Amino acid sequence: MNPISNIWNHPKTSAAGVLIAAITITGVLSQQGITLGTVGAGSVVTLVSGLATALLGLLARDPVNASSSPGSTAKLGAWALIALLIPLPFVSGCTETAVAQNIVNWTPALQSAVATVDSTASLLAPADAPIFAAATTSFDSASNLLVSQAKEYLANPSASVLAQMQAQVTAFQQQVNAALLQAARITNSTSQQHALAAIQAVATVVSAMLALVQSVSSKAAVAQMVSTSTIKLAAVRPYLNKGKAAEIVAAHYGETIASAQMQVASIEQYEIQVGF
Repeated sequence: MNPISNIWNHPKTSAAGVLIAAITITGVLSQQGITLGTVGAGSVVTLVSGLATALLGLLARDPVNASSSPGSTAKLGAWALIALLIPLPFVSGCTETAVAQNIVNWTPALQSAVATVDSTASLLAPADAPIFAAATTSFDSASNLLVSQAKEYLANPSASVLAQMQAQVTAFQQQVNAALLQAARITNSTSQQHALAAIQAVATVVSAMLALVQSVSSKAAVAQMVSTSTIKLAAVRPYLNKGKAAEIVAAHYGETIASAQMQVASIEQYEIQVGF
């Protein structure tokens, strides 16, 4: 087939191919620690990856014109999804040590989010503060334990420490989900807004750490983690602010909001698919 005429006849598919190639290459470079220099608060690699991901997302959402076939549109959407799953910084890193470092890098954000939760009760109506405090009372101990395990795993990526992290991050995720459901029952709209926003920040970091732990876990281990997950993500999705989650992820990895939004959505869909 003539490549020039193919590009002319199928411009969207050809453009998607170029963008997918750019995303794949930058994903590999990022995993190997290659940045190609800095741009603003991020690197050239993350900038190119973010722009390519955003453009691919826009391309996949273009209206179908009269000359487009349903088959080609479906293929474009599938390729877009595959590309979005390639460069997720949540699960980047070729070795256990790289993933362990990524988990540890999230611990300051986790501690900061939990500290915000601790101070949020004072912003709530008197009748709502006890409900919020009871729902989040375990966050401090859960956070401290997970941070300790993450640092221990970085120092010694052993199977025993990984098993502890698998159990703890799943338990913490369940505590966060339960807290979201409790906060959603607060009837005072201002109090509810403050409560959900504070828990949301913790939920975002715990979700990132959960995905990272899964990336170095066997299928059997992930299945075990899922089996202890009784409050499913689908139950708390209505109370999660994806925009705020994307802001946290984008700030942490030094990438664009558009790229972070797609990564957050992809991780959410994956977690639901595996059973969380």
